[in-house]
Amino acid sequence: MQSDRMEREEQMKLNNLKKTLVGLASAAMLVLGGSGSVAAQDDWKPSGAVNFVLHTKPGGGVDVFTRTLAKSLEPLIGQSIVVVNAPGGGGATQMAKVRAAAPDGLTLGVNTVTHFTGMLTNLRGTFSPDDFEWIALAQEDPILFFVAKNSELDSITDLVELARANGGEVNIGGFGPVGSMQNIGMTMLEQQAGVKFNWVAFESTPDIIAAVLGGHVDVGVSNLGPALSFFEADRLKGLGVLGEKRLSTLPDMQTFGEQGYDVDTSWIQVRGVFGPKGMPLDLQKQIAHAIHTAMQADGYQKYARSAGVEDSDYGPVEYADFVQRLTRLAEEQLVAAGLVNN
Repeated sequence: MQSDRMEREEQMKLNNLKKTLVGLASAAMLVLGGSGSVAAQDDWKPSGAVNFVLHTKPGGGVDVFTRTLAKSLEPLIGQSIVVVNAPGGGGATQMAKVRAAAPDGLTLGVNTVTHFTGMLTNLRGTFSPDDFEWIALAQEDPILFFVAKNSELDSITDLVELARANGGEVNIGGFGPVGSMQNIGMTMLEQQAGVKFNWVAFESTPDIIAAVLGGHVDVGVSNLGPALSFFEADRLKGLGVLGEKRLSTLPDMQTFGEQGYDVDTSWIQVRGVFGPKGMPLDLQKQIAHAIHTAMQADGYQKYARSAGVEDSDYGPVEYADFVQRLTRLAEEQLVAAGLVNN
C-alpha cells in the first residue's frame, strides 16, 4: 500500500513537471512569436532590388536627396536601390511608371509639390492623388522671404507697410510664373495682409539672389538651400519663413505666424515617397519606418543640414492627410489666380 502511494506521488510529480515544461514552451513560443510580429511590423525586407522612380534629371535636388537616402537605406533593407530618372510630361512619365507597378514595395516614386499642382492643371484628368498611396514625408523645405543685408526692410511687417505706402509697387522675385509654388506663397501673404505685390519671375534661384543683391528687385523668395551660403557670408537678411516653426539653420528668423500673418503653413516644398494604389498599410508603415530610420544616419544628416531642409517623420496616415490638405490649398490658390476653374 505504501508503494502504491509512493508511485502515485511520483506520477503527480511527473505530471506537474510536464505541465511546467509545456507552460514554459508555450511562453517561449508566445515571446518568440510576439517579437517576430513586431519585427515583421517594423522591418522592411523587400524581396529584390527597389526602384525609386524620379520625375527629374540626374543632379537636381530630388536626385541628390534620393541617392543620399539610398546610401543609408540599402544596409537597412538588405537590398540595392536603383534610382530611375524618368523626366517628361511635367511628371507624367514618372507617375505612369509608378501607377502601373505592382503594389509590392519594389517600385516607389519621389514627389514634390509639383505633383499636386500638376494634377490640378496640365495633368488634370490623367492623374489624381487617389491613384497612389502616399507613404512617407521625408523633407519639408519652406520658402523664405529675404533682402540684401543693407536693405531698410527687417521684417514681413516692414514689407507689408512698404506695399501699402507704395500702392503695391514692391517687386518680389521668385522662381516660376504666376501659379508657381513660390508665387502662391506670395499671394497667400497678400490675401492675409490685404496688400498687393509685383511678382517678377526668374528661372533659377541664383538669378533671384543676384537680382536682390543688385537692387533689381526689393525682395527675393526661395528655399533656403541655394541661398544658405549668402546668409552665412552675411550678404542676405531674412524677413520671415513660411513654415510652422523656425529653420534650425537660421533660428533668428521669425515665421510669418510669429509676426502676426496667419498664412497656411501647409504650403511648403516637400519631398516624399509614394507608391502604386493597393499597397497594404502594414507594408507602407514598414517602408516609412525604414526611410525615417535611414534619415538618422550621419551622412544623410550632414547633407540635409547643409541643404537647409527640415526632416519630417510623417508616415502613411499622416502623409495621406497632409496630401489632401495641400491639394485643397493648391486648388484654392490656383482658382484665385484664375489658372484653373472650380
